[in-house]
Amino acid sequence: MRSRPSQEQGPCPRKMPKRQGRQQAPFPPIFTPVIPYRDENPTDLTPVATVGIILLNVLVWVFVQGAGAVESLAKSVCELGLVPGEVLRTVPPGTAVPLGPGLQCVLTGDPHWWTVVTSMFLHGGWLHIIGNMWFLWVFGNNIEDSMGHGRFVVFYLLCGVAAAGAQMFVNPHSAVPMVGASGAISGVMGAYILLYPRVRVHTLLPLGIFVTTVVLPAYVILGYWFLYQVLLGTVGALSHMEGGVAFWAHVGGFLAGLVAVKLFANPEFLERRRGGVVILPRDV
Repeated sequence: MRSRPSQEQGPCPRKMPKRQGRQQAPFPPIFTPVIPYRDENPTDLTPVATVGIILLNVLVWVFVQGAGAVESLAKSVCELGLVPGEVLRTVPPGTAVPLGPGLQCVLTGDPHWWTVVTSMFLHGGWLHIIGNMWFLWVFGNNIEDSMGHGRFVVFYLLCGVAAAGAQMFVNPHSAVPMVGASGAISGVMGAYILLYPRVRVHTLLPLGIFVTTVVLPAYVILGYWFLYQVLLGTVGALSHMEGGVAFWAHVGGFLAGLVAVKLFANPEFLERRRGGVVILPRDV
């Protein structure tokens, strides 16, 4: 088992990548983050699975991670977070990773494969979990509507695994625990841009100290978001900065969703939809 956070180390900055860290890559000034807050895409099915995943994430945050309490948060990230270098055995056993003031996580020689899944339900802070769950609610209900409840859960988990794989491929020697649901949620967004490219999405757009709202087609909002992840991931790789946000997990999850939706979308569910634009053929 991975060692629990140690109390022997002196104060140090918290280092937790959010996926789904350490110093974050600088944001190019010509780009600004976009925050979708609703779409014009009603559903037929009650989003039981989407709500269930959100509730599970919230329960884990409150009861496993102590709602952000320092020691509970560090313990959960140490024991259940995904460490690429540990899973791939590229980091020496005994490597100590700082997780907060007076806390460190000592890695072992065991691969801890299960953390590929458990890390999807952990978060690094209140803003992290609120942001992820909001994106999942905005886009997840429609993808669940296109697949059905069971298929959606499997699709979500597979996208999360693909996202973790992408981040491990790009940064196989990282010893920093990776946590967050955004890799799996990126897969949901990849599916959305394929199934409903012209659906209108209402989005908050920060402009310096001001915030405005825009309504644009999903392919513009999500295409911009994807380009943003690729750009920041590339900037981080070229500048040799680790941590902050696992941008390549977002990219990998998005591409996985783009491809896998063809296998999971139910043609009967899609045909009953009257809103949006569906581009899957009838024989998928």
